[in-house]
Amino acid sequence: MDMSIEFAAKKNADSNVKVDSNAKLGWGERLAYGLGDYAGNLVYSVISAFLLVYYTEVCGMNAAAAASVMAASRIFDGLSDLIMGRIVDRTHSKWGKARPWLLRASIPLAICTVLMFSMPAGLADGAKVAYAFITYNLVSTVFFTMLNVPYATMQGMMTTNQYERGVLGNVRMLLATFGTMTVNTVVPILTGAFGADDPRRGWTITTIILMAAFLLINLTTFLFCKERAVDESGSENGKKNQPSVGKALKSLIVNKYWVLQVILLFSMYFMMSTFFGSNYYFAQYVLKNEGAYAVLSNALSLSQMGIMFVTPIIMKKVSKRWLSVIGMSVSAVGFIITALAGANIPLIVFSNVIKGIGFGCGAATMWGLLQDAITYGQWKTGVQAVGMGNSASSFTTKVGSGIGTAALGWILAAGNFNVDPAGPASIAAIKVAVIVVPIITAVICIICMTLFDLDKKYDRVIADLEKGKWEKGSF
Repeated sequence: MDMSIEFAAKKNADSNVKVDSNAKLGWGERLAYGLGDYAGNLVYSVISAFLLVYYTEVCGMNAAAAASVMAASRIFDGLSDLIMGRIVDRTHSKWGKARPWLLRASIPLAICTVLMFSMPAGLADGAKVAYAFITYNLVSTVFFTMLNVPYATMQGMMTTNQYERGVLGNVRMLLATFGTMTVNTVVPILTGAFGADDPRRGWTITTIILMAAFLLINLTTFLFCKERAVDESGSENGKKNQPSVGKALKSLIVNKYWVLQVILLFSMYFMMSTFFGSNYYFAQYVLKNEGAYAVLSNALSLSQMGIMFVTPIIMKKVSKRWLSVIGMSVSAVGFIITALAGANIPLIVFSNVIKGIGFGCGAATMWGLLQDAITYGQWKTGVQAVGMGNSASSFTTKVGSGIGTAALGWILAAGNFNVDPAGPASIAAIKVAVIVVPIITAVICIICMTLFDLDKKYDRVIADLEKGKWEKGSF
């Protein structure tokens, strides 16, 4: 069986230009790739940080009902990831397998995101749920999936160099964090400025501004990034050897490193949904200082960005795996400090700086580790499933995020948030989401990365693949 993606330097049949799949990339291309996640976070972060707030405080939806809509939709969202992964694996174009989808998905995603934050006034409760379900699924299940699965796949297609993949993942998460910080900073300002008389109008105008920026930035990623892993799956021989969906999924399930990374990603995205989704409530009701939200959020984001400027240097000395362990351990310490801080805002700001440092180390490594695990799976089984590997992982993150959002809604409902948001039970519920859940998930991530010892054998994997060899065994 021939590999669908060749790892050795080969000639591109269309351009007759020799392409080094193990290439070292320039900073221009690295930044262009990272800007794709900055753009994506103008969509993702406004959803994760503010959509539940928009539904409950602007549109008047019940917290549990709104969270349940988002959680149920994540199941469809995850299934669409698997479909999109298969589509990417079967895509053949002059721009590559993944890159063309950045163009195809951008405009409909921007339009539907604006619609999601434009719920008409005067709807009955059932109509609100229906509107939320339809627009949320158009954004997340259809068009964000159409964009994000190919974007994630590009990281593995631009180069097979392990260090370069680490740097791409680092730059990606650095700019994603900047995107999150941008959203956390400008959304309260813009919604306040444009929505002083009509909050709904404020949210619609704010989202239009964000989506205009998203379109321009995403175009930069498309124009300045290049896929180098040569795609032979469009040839007659490649089509014959293209694995079925079942075989591709089986090759992932038997790959222990991919499974460990999936558990880590599920845990992290579950945590992010509960933690980031409850931060606004934490500032408003626990600290009784709504204005502290931006300060607390930006303290975390700035420290995360700061450490990610140096993690490429650290990765030359410490493997991505151990850097992830260090990061999640540091973040757990930050959450413990928050638990001890009470309502002491300066101390909580300090704890968020610690969390940001930990998050930065973990975020810098997770996508590079995923690409390494997918490459290992190709060597282990002889099955090339880069699109399915990324999409199935994306499925996991979306399910984790959806369940995390639902868990937040259920936790708040258990604390009678809708009845008495400032009451003792509600305050306790918010603290569970902000402190307890993140500590538990940090421990799970540490265990996963302790078992992730692929760094001991990755050089052999790449050397074999460059020679057209793979272990395969009894698969």
